[in-house]
Amino acid sequence: MGKGKARKVNRYSNEFKLTAIKLSGMPGTRIKDVAQTLGIHPFMLSRWKKEYREGKITGKPHADLEKLVRMEKKVREQNRIRELEKALQKAKMENDLLKKTIEFDAERRRMPSPLLNGIVKTTVSPSSAATSRSQKAVTTRGRGAR
Repeated sequence: MGKGKARKVNRYSNEFKLTAIKLSGMPGTRIKDVAQTLGIHPFMLSRWKKEYREGKITGKPHADLEKLVRMEKKVREQNRIRELEKALQKAKMENDLLKKTIEFDAERRRMPSPLLNGIVKTTVSPSSAATSRSQKAVTTRGRGAR
C-alpha cells in the first residue's frame, strides 16, 4: 500500500467521553462548542453520545465537578463571544453601507443636473417678478381706458 505518514489515533478514556457527553447535555450548550473546548471533532462527540445511549460507553464522568462547571462557563462565554462578533460584523457592514450612501448622495448633489446643461439660467427674484406683473396690469388698464 502507500507509504504515507501513519495517522495519529487518540484514545480517550470512558471518563473523558462521559464528561464530554454530560457537558454537551447541559442546557444552552452546543455539541460544536463543547467539542471545540475539548479539542475534539464534533462528529466524535456525537458518536460518543450515540454509543452512550446504546449502552456501549459505561462508567462515571469526571469526579471533579468544578472543572466541569468551568468548562461549561467557557462554552457559554464562547457562545456569547460568537454572538457579539456576529453582531459587530453586522454593525460594521451597516455602517460601511451608510457611509457609502452618504458619500454617493453628496457626490450626486455636487454634480450639475444633466437636464440643466443646455438651458441658460436667469435669476429673477420673486419681488421683481411680482413688480413686473403689476406693471403689466397697469399698462394694459391704462391703454384700455383711453
